[in-house]
Amino acid sequence: MKYMFLIYLDEAKFAAMTQAERDGFGNAMLDYDESLIASGHYILGEPLKQPHEAITLRAWDGALTLTDGPFMETKEHLSGFILIEARDLNEAIQIGARMPLVKVGSIELRPLDVLTRA
Repeated sequence: MKYMFLIYLDEAKFAAMTQAERDGFGNAMLDYDESLIASGHYILGEPLKQPHEAITLRAWDGALTLTDGPFMETKEHLSGFILIEARDLNEAIQIGARMPLVKVGSIELRPLDVLTRA
């Protein structure tokens, strides 16, 4: 079964760190990705740019509107994702618990859904 890890970080926590500490998390995440690849769990993962570089699109009532940044103000923001393959939810939880960024942020674990035509 496929699972998505949505990685949320509080930039204030990173701002309080030294550059060496921030680099340590970056290197630890690269090591984590390599371990997922080696174990066969890794499908895809990418970091995201900062929220101020995002644009939210809406086409409500037939009119397209664009808004700078994410939809809502929040302390944490979506900073990346990893898509994995796991036997079941328990294995996905164990894999997510090893992610270095879980120590400074939160990881939303969500199973992928299969969309079929009705």
